[in-house]
Formats: sequence, structure tokens, C-alpha cells
Amino acid sequence: MAYSDIETASREDLRELQDDRLAETVEYAYENVDFYREALDEAGVSPDDVDSVDDLAELPFTTKEDFRDEYPDGLFAVDHEDVRRIHASSGTTGKPKIVAYTEDDLGVWKEVMARSLHAAGVRPGDTVQNAYGYGLFTGGLGFHDGVEELGATVIPTGGGNTARQLDMLRDLDSDALACTPSYCLYLAEAADERMMDVRELPLSRVVIGAEPFTDPMREEIERALGVTAVDVYGLSEIIGPGVSIECEEAQDGLHVWEDHFYPEVVDPQTGEPLPEGEEGELVLTSLTKEALPVLRYRTGDITSLNYEKCDCGRTAVRMDNVTGRTDDLLIVRGVNVYPSQIEEVMLDLGDVAPHYRIDLYREDTLDTMEITVEHHEDFRGTPDDLREEIESELRDVLEVRPDEVEVVEPGEIERTEVGKVKRVFDHR
Repeated sequence: MAYSDIETASREDLRELQDDRLAETVEYAYENVDFYREALDEAGVSPDDVDSVDDLAELPFTTKEDFRDEYPDGLFAVDHEDVRRIHASSGTTGKPKIVAYTEDDLGVWKEVMARSLHAAGVRPGDTVQNAYGYGLFTGGLGFHDGVEELGATVIPTGGGNTARQLDMLRDLDSDALACTPSYCLYLAEAADERMMDVRELPLSRVVIGAEPFTDPMREEIERALGVTAVDVYGLSEIIGPGVSIECEEAQDGLHVWEDHFYPEVVDPQTGEPLPEGEEGELVLTSLTKEALPVLRYRTGDITSLNYEKCDCGRTAVRMDNVTGRTDDLLIVRGVNVYPSQIEEVMLDLGDVAPHYRIDLYREDTLDTMEITVEHHEDFRGTPDDLREEIESELRDVLEVRPDEVEVVEPGEIERTEVGKVKRVFDHR
């Protein structure tokens, strides 16, 4: 059963709503944001030219560089006295991307997060342990407000403090856990060290996001914790978590709440829209934002779109699990590969644990790649045999030939308790 009727609306009704909201958004952005007025004028597009989503391709893109160039508030469409909350990206690669919310924006965010949690199987009266970070990062407060909006109980543990996280799971009978996939695995390891079997607890599902992950990693999480692991997607520039989520019934792509966020997939190189099912870069347009309307934002995330009706009955388009980011693409000796592709090949072997790191170096004019992996606790072979197997699979499946593969003992690769895990270290 859907949380909102819009989740099962006909494609025709949804399209009519999108057309109306897009036209309103373009006119609103043109009238209230200097950046968009100048960008649309330069592209030779007037708000009067936009009648439907068919006209989207005529609009210019918005990029993360635009957010940073307009720092701190050049993309705001409202005065500061109308803003009720500010969030920001980490700013690890430059100035942070500042985002703002009016009272109505916060209401939309609460609703799409409640809708998302309901799709994941969380119900009113459940207890949700929220281990996403609070503060400027949108994850913690986004989940927090959504849980309360749904009518469930939130435990605001935030990131880190793993011993207390485990105590709360046990002592408060948490039904659901929200955190990054890498932290799920860290919790499972910490529980094992305490001789604590999380699979015997009431915990039935985890809502994981903020990092790309592969199906083998999801399977490892589900096995280690005895849960259903549901993927959630969002980004601060659009609203935060709650842009899309898998349904618990199918776990076959993430339903985009496209009454609020219109998705496209474009060729990462040319920017040309791609047909349904073809993989490319996800582009999102906000349809109801007040404080910070966003037109055709290039997310950098690689995915595809599926418009077939889901087994759960929802008609909202589904995006595939994000397989990587355009800026994560590795080019080593002329071979293009994403870290998630390397992860999937390695974890499919079974003896490789879901912990690895990739180190990139440059020797003279040649790029080199070294991979370090952990073997599973129950691995009974030799490191040399596993190394040869990994090298063979990477060569056969991806045509990737790492310069070195090192197999290490469980626990030797550094874990991340707070924030997103880092797997690629570029020393070039």
C-alpha cells in the first residue's frame, strides 16, 4: 500500500502535473534568480517557450561549479527572512554548496522522506535508529523529520559512537536502521567482536545511502545483519535524501518522486538526452522548490531509467542503483572503469570481503593501479591463490590489469565510523 495516492497515479495524470509545475518553476526561477535569468537569456529561451517537459532539453544545465561560483546565496530565490533552514555540502573539493529551505520546502522534504520510509517498509509506531550525521549534512535531519512525519519513533544517534549504536539497537528494540552501507558492515564487525548476534534482534531493515554500493555488498549487509537492505538516494542540491528509494516489495530500482523532481539521463560527454534504459548521467529538475529552484542539475551520478510499472503497484519511474560518478571514472592505461565495477567483480568471487582500497600512482607518464583487498574470515586458501583469481577475473571481465593486488587479513583496511567511506586514493 502506497503512502500517497500520487505514487500510483497514471502516467498521463503525472505528466500533466509535471508540465504545469515545470512551466511554473522556470518562470519563477527566471523572475527571482539572476543566475537563471542570465543563463536562459544566453540560451535564447524565454519562460513562455516552456510548456511541458518536452521543452527541458532547450534549457541550460546547472552544475556543481555554478553552486560554488554563486556561493553563498546567489541561487536563492527568496529573501533571507523567508529561509527557515540552511544546509551545505562538505566542501572537501572547494567551497561548500549552500542550500536553503522555506517552510513549504521543509514540508515537501518531510513528506517525500515519509513516503520513502514507508516504501522501505517502515510503519507508524516503528522505531528507527538514525545513524546519519546531523548538522550541515542533509542526511541526519532529513531522515529525522521524515520519521516523525511518518508517525514513527526516531532515535537520533547520529554517526559514530559504535558501542552505543549497538546498545541502542539491543536495548530499544530498533525496527529499522538508517546509515551508510559501509557503516552497516562496520557495525556488523563490531557486533561480532562483542559476541553479539544482531540477527537475533528485532531489527528488520536498514535504509542505506550516501555511497555507491554493489549487489554483492548489499547481500553481505543483509546476511551479516539479518535484514532487508533498501537503497535511498538524494542530494543536497535538490533537497537531500528523499529524491528516490527502492520499495521493499521489489528492490528493483529506486522510485523517483517525480511529482517533485523530474529526472533525465544524458550522455556524460555530449549532454544529449538518452532513451529509456540507456545508462548515463542523471539530471534532475526541481518542480516545487521555493528557496532554491534548480533547473537541469547535472548530478554526476551514473544510472538509467525504467518507466515500467513496478510489481509494488507504483507508477513512479525507477532509476537503477547508482553505479558510480562521472568524476569517479578511472582511466588506467587507456581502460575506463568505475570503482564499483571493480568491487562487483571482486565480491562475486565470494572469498573477498567488502573492504578494499584502490591506490593510483603515476610513474613517468604511465598511470598505475594497486588494489588492496581483505579476504573473508572463513577463507581457507592462500593469499597468492586469491590474488591470482582476482587478477584473472578483472582481466577477463573488465580488461583491467592492476599493477599489484595485495590480499590482507580481515580488519587491516581502515574502517570509517563517521561520514562516507573513501576507497580510491589518487596519488597522481
